[in-house]
Amino acid sequence: MAKAIMIQGAGSNVGKSMLVAGLCRHYARKGLRVRPFKPQNMSNNAAVTEDGGEIGRAQALQAWAAGVPPRIDMNPVLLKPETDVGAQVIVQGKRFATLKARDYAKVKPDLLAACVESFHRLAAEADLIIVEGAGSPAEINLRAGDIANMGFAEAVNIPVILAGDIDRGGVIAQLVGTQNILPSEDAARIKGFLINKFRGDVSLFDDGLTEIVNRTDWASIGVLPWFADAWKLPAEDIMDIRSSRSGGFKVVVPRLNRIANFDDLDPLSVDPNVSVEIVTAGRPLPADADLVLIPGSKSTIADLAHFRAQGWDVDLHAHIRRGGHVLGICGGYQMLGRRIADPGGIEGAPSDVAGLGHLDIETIMTPHKHLARVQAHHPDSGTDLTGYEIHIGETFGPDTARGWLNLHGQPVGATSETGRVRGCYLHGLFEADAFRTAFLAGLGAQTTQMDYGAQVEATLDALADHMADSLDLDALDGIFGQV
Repeated sequence: MAKAIMIQGAGSNVGKSMLVAGLCRHYARKGLRVRPFKPQNMSNNAAVTEDGGEIGRAQALQAWAAGVPPRIDMNPVLLKPETDVGAQVIVQGKRFATLKARDYAKVKPDLLAACVESFHRLAAEADLIIVEGAGSPAEINLRAGDIANMGFAEAVNIPVILAGDIDRGGVIAQLVGTQNILPSEDAARIKGFLINKFRGDVSLFDDGLTEIVNRTDWASIGVLPWFADAWKLPAEDIMDIRSSRSGGFKVVVPRLNRIANFDDLDPLSVDPNVSVEIVTAGRPLPADADLVLIPGSKSTIADLAHFRAQGWDVDLHAHIRRGGHVLGICGGYQMLGRRIADPGGIEGAPSDVAGLGHLDIETIMTPHKHLARVQAHHPDSGTDLTGYEIHIGETFGPDTARGWLNLHGQPVGATSETGRVRGCYLHGLFEADAFRTAFLAGLGAQTTQMDYGAQVEATLDALADHMADSLDLDALDGIFGQV
């Protein structure tokens, strides 16, 4: 049975996902069979696994860091928000139900068994499991029935390291305060702590470390300086996509309320020849865009209404009239059509709405979710690419006769008569270097070949080195297996 440790946070967004990825790469380079694990994640940025399910994108990156394919057992419960009060619940890769928050709280204890089952399956094939918590154990109002933090750590009897974020201030209170409010048995499970995102001279926090050790009696794993290259890694949250204006070819992305599977933007955001600008609500789409990319959505019809409410439909029409290009992926592809019908009320109340009308296609929402990793071909450039489909809905219409990608020998996607508007269901297509270069060049971009995969590999190695140089990983080794 593998040894395991859990990284929990003294708050949200303290960098847990990056810490787990760095540790996975560190221990994998030492020759250990290491696996990432997160019992419960909440994200609309999902990855499709080789065993036919979906997990959080962060766990897919952590699997990459560990040198293994992503598996559904690495994230057995995934919550995909559809509204402010409800989410689709994915259990071991498959849709379980769509539940409001209050109803989900009632079923959480039943989902713990699936989390433990997945954990033990991974443990049977690994030397080491690095577990990531969600949010913070300090949310003691959620402790009953918890499966994301201490509830899971208790169920599989593993030790915890608590991470604090010094960049937001008050890190001593974050850590000491967490110990003070936790039930004694949960506080005793925490064996050490670390400080993340420090800017400047680390030695200036020596007295702070001493105070935390004296007040908690936890082992200090150290202080991790700010990792400046984190933006080069695939983003878990749309806020982590770095708007870059270094390149001459400008890609503009309207930020939808329920934006989903936006990993399509990761390779573009680090391409030195491309500038990516995320446009938030209340701002117009910039008139100097070369390409407007409408991304995926967890709630396509609601996000289409949001798109119109910002006046982006008018901006998009003007962009096309000026000769600009448009690419819609998944939900964005559906929005570009003439009509979206949801007769069964899959996304909410039954509805039938007009699309943006830039592609002569229609989409009918259907209960079946298309979920697959696929190999595709781009005939115009003769390049191949690997991607994934994760969508509901069937799309048809005259413009699909001009499919611009080939899948299993058949054209897929759609192209307008002018050739300036395209759409498809395939995510992850820009990770293919030759395709990305050819596609952008076809739109007028000056491009140079960039090896995206090699850059992610180099950044993961740099992250592991950064952590090994800054933290006391020998102390961490001694905590594995303590309970």
